[in-house]
Amino acid sequence: MPESSAAAAPRHAPAAATELTAEDAKLIILARGARGRIGAVEGAAVRDQDGRTYAAANVSLPSLTITALQLAVASAVAAGATRLEAGAVVTEASTLDGAGHAAVRDLSADAPIHVAAPDGTLLGTVVE
Repeated sequence: MPESSAAAAPRHAPAAATELTAEDAKLIILARGARGRIGAVEGAAVRDQDGRTYAAANVSLPSLTITALQLAVASAVAAGATRLEAGAVVTEASTLDGAGHAAVRDLSADAPIHVAAPDGTLLGTVVE
């Protein structure tokens, strides 16, 4: 399978773990569920300006590769979202992929992106 452009994108290290609000903790639960349903490498969830949430898992097909966070953002945009309040990624990696980070920043320059381990342990939050 060809190497995905997402894999070559820069990765962003999350800042130290912080206390999550109940709404942000829900994003991690949704991301874990999306990941677990299909045994995906990563799951993600975002919350839009109206409080609606969108969850997704990464997709890796011969003709399409997209990160979980990119797909969650795309789902939000397809449903009419114009801004994101927050996002979360559950992954085995210790950093946030550049493509997912960029997708969130396309809609919100300041939305926190929480990065969690597969067991839901918060690894940190990317805020830049």
